Amino acid sequence: MLLPILSGLIVSIDAFFIGLSLGLQKKCKFLYLAIINAFLFGLCILGFFVAGWLYELIEFDVDLIVGFSFITLGLWCIFQYFWGKSSSKSIIPVGFVMSIEAMMITMGITFIFLPYSNLIIPIVVALAHFGYGTLSFFLARTKYVKQIPIVVSHMVSGLALIVYGLMAIIL
Repeated sequence: MLLPILSGLIVSIDAFFIGLSLGLQKKCKFLYLAIINAFLFGLCILGFFVAGWLYELIEFDVDLIVGFSFITLGLWCIFQYFWGKSSSKSIIPVGFVMSIEAMMITMGITFIFLPYSNLIIPIVVALAHFGYGTLSFFLARTKYVKQIPIVVSHMVSGLALIVYGLMAIIL
């Protein structure tokens, strides 16, 4: 039971960088992050149940689906910065991607630990996203962190998703 919890905590670290990128946007309020995480929590629960159902239907290695999905999300995070720049309009797509990514993390961990998976997995993933995102959101408002270019957080967040995707495929 400890391994699924540890997995949920580790793979949710990219939420730190998403929270950082939102916190660096002057127009973004903490309420936006809270709303994103409420939606994210619902998708994590949904992802848990969908994963159990899908596992029976998929006849090939689900790690490939998880891996390529995370690589795609990581690339989207990186390129989204260059396409749309950071604005209050980018909060909705970033929140949506963060929520879908959390749902996929939940599904991936559920796939890996089936048949011993339980509802602790989506709860840990959602709470880890909220905790990491909140911490970094408020850190971004400090004097020292404010000086970090927003592109850094997008790059690190995207690269974290890509690395997780490669790990799912290779390991």
